[in-house]
Amino acid sequence: MQLHEYTRHDGLGLANLLRQGQVSAAELQACALRAIELVNPAINAVAEHWPADPAPPDAGAPFAGVPFLIKDIAVTMAGKKVELGSRLAAGQVGQHDSFLMRQFRQAGLVTLGRTNTPEMAFATTTEPVLHGATRNPWNLALSAGGSSGGAAAAVAAGIVPLAHATDAAVSIRVPAASNGLFGLKPSRGRVSNGPAMDEIFSGLGVQLGVSRSVRDSAALLDAVQGIMPGEPYLTAAAGHSWLSQVNVAPGQLRIGVMREASNGQRPDAEVGTALDASVRLLEALGHRVEEAALPLGISWEAFVLANARIWCANLVGWIDGIAQQQGRAISIDTLEPSTLACYRYGKTVSAVEFVAALDMRNTVARQAGAFFAQYDILLSPTLPSLPWQLGKYGEDENRMDGFAWTARLFEHSPYTPLANVAGLPAMSVPLAMSSEGMPIGMQFLAGFGREGCLLRLAGQLERAAPWVQRRPAIWAGN
Repeated sequence: MQLHEYTRHDGLGLANLLRQGQVSAAELQACALRAIELVNPAINAVAEHWPADPAPPDAGAPFAGVPFLIKDIAVTMAGKKVELGSRLAAGQVGQHDSFLMRQFRQAGLVTLGRTNTPEMAFATTTEPVLHGATRNPWNLALSAGGSSGGAAAAVAAGIVPLAHATDAAVSIRVPAASNGLFGLKPSRGRVSNGPAMDEIFSGLGVQLGVSRSVRDSAALLDAVQGIMPGEPYLTAAAGHSWLSQVNVAPGQLRIGVMREASNGQRPDAEVGTALDASVRLLEALGHRVEEAALPLGISWEAFVLANARIWCANLVGWIDGIAQQQGRAISIDTLEPSTLACYRYGKTVSAVEFVAALDMRNTVARQAGAFFAQYDILLSPTLPSLPWQLGKYGEDENRMDGFAWTARLFEHSPYTPLANVAGLPAMSVPLAMSSEGMPIGMQFLAGFGREGCLLRLAGQLERAAPWVQRRPAIWAGN
């Protein structure tokens, strides 16, 4: 198989070729490894890769033999490094497969490496000191987003058809939007974080992936949803497969359009134009679309403060544990200035303040529940602007405390954190391109547990306004 043939297919397409005997798992893995060699020096998406797996895949698995990459955080693969994008954790090796890793294997996915992430996944760009910046394959001067920027850049450049990603405020949807991909954030409690973690950032973080096709993300959710004993959250399984929903007509949906983010920010001109075009497309498809707002129930300042307390307090335990395990001091030599500032800020958060921050989560979730009793979908831009130049995100980093750094993250991506706080499913769909040829993503939120509504709409949008033939400047299939 040639690279131009390999990159033509999504993950399910490659698995189908394998089942038909048109290609072997070894050929697929060889293509992915050649793609890494060809494009990774330009984009720096893959932090580490390893030789192909000689074990034959289960031909009955949905992604039998499909090459795959895991993010360098939240999932562990026995015998492989998990460094969280940090010098503090450099050389740390996973001792066991996490539950999600076992599900990836059972799905037939062949993991060939790990993707770059910002330190501790605490940024909406991917520019860690440990492995260097990941570059956007559409424009190498721009950010690939974060924190799953390495995953998204690798998929967008054709290295793999889909890759593991996590999302605690933005981290599936922002990289998907920045790289022209589909990114689905599942509901809280849909995918396990166990056994080492009961939850990520006190229930704000979830895991799934980014992909070039809607059906790959749907099939991935089918493959990895479920729980293991001791889970802190349980979201009831649907009575159907998620993949089956992609080709089901969504019916007429009532869609609210939130043009202004919760902090009062409005989209830049090109993003606003893309939002208008998305509204016209939805109306042409028969949906009822109207301007709407989902109030947080608290001020933006209180929302950011509560999130900063949750995020930074959670970091303290991670960092202390890694430092002890690795035998390293916590200092500017092992942590980036922003991470060290967040660690120090987290140590000042009192138990009373932390509980109050969790109460904010309840307030926002109740507000969202009331909104989705009236609307099926909330539409907004994924990001208010096009991807930033590399280096811009970290300006003045040395002078920020943990609250200020968290505020920067939320102000860069003000439309996305609500879904994490409320535990809602959300997706970024690559519906537009800028005048300079950069992808623009639109975000769609649905009520709790209603991934099916999102996937039905996503399938309809993919058929009406297909994006799969768009190719970035850096593309393994050239």
